[in-house]
Amino acid sequence: MSKRQANRLTEQQIRGGGPKEIFGEVARLHDDAVADASALTFSLLVKTYTELKFQMRDFIAKSEINSRLKSIDARLGEILFVKEASIKPDGGLIAVLDKSGNWRIILVSEAKHQGKDVENVKAGILVGKDKDQDLMVAGNAIERVHKNINEIRNAMIGEFHFPYVVFLQGSNFATSTFEVLRPDGRAVTIGHDKGNMNRIDRVTAANYCMKINENHCKNIIVEVDDKEIMLQAASIYARSEEWTREEMVGIMVAIAETSLSVLSEELTWT
Repeated sequence: MSKRQANRLTEQQIRGGGPKEIFGEVARLHDDAVADASALTFSLLVKTYTELKFQMRDFIAKSEINSRLKSIDARLGEILFVKEASIKPDGGLIAVLDKSGNWRIILVSEAKHQGKDVENVKAGILVGKDKDQDLMVAGNAIERVHKNINEIRNAMIGEFHFPYVVFLQGSNFATSTFEVLRPDGRAVTIGHDKGNMNRIDRVTAANYCMKINENHCKNIIVEVDDKEIMLQAASIYARSEEWTREEMVGIMVAIAETSLSVLSEELTWT
């Protein structure tokens, strides 16, 4: 565990909230919250599974991912232009040591915040080019989450589990339609099924459009023309309201324990 992450365990839960925060600051706080939750999850795993050895990492190098790809097939993992390139998920990576002395990834966590329409409406702030709109048309920044998911999928190409969890929060990730009152009492509708607002559909390609807010850590097998194909799906947790650290820890522990269950026969239990 890095010193930065360990120090976060002693801090109060980060959340200032309020419409005066700029988008970047809200997103940063969400990133910090998932890092806190990941560090706490690591501590809980160490205390619970004393017979196992765990490792907390801030990043995984592209060169390491390429080596894993090449170990599966010599045609893979050939290209790397920037030798120091690495993947740095917001919550880092947690791994467990197996019987053969290999570190196996059991949890990777990410956090994305997009859409502060609820805060703006409550504060009476109008948005848009001419500052005459209640709601801001959603951007496409969330699509960047696919890069890290694909990179970790490459790193875990030979595994039967995929413990990648991403926490999405903000009005662009609402899962139901609701109303928010402006200071003057007028109700503004936040529509979860509006193409100009909701961005969950931009992410579900990473879990083959299976249900969100569910643990998909264990790989699934599908049949196509009598041939079996193994799929690795990200676990996507999304909603408009904030995810608390306690909620994220509960989900992370469940995913890590699913990983341990899949790897059970390859681990040293005393």
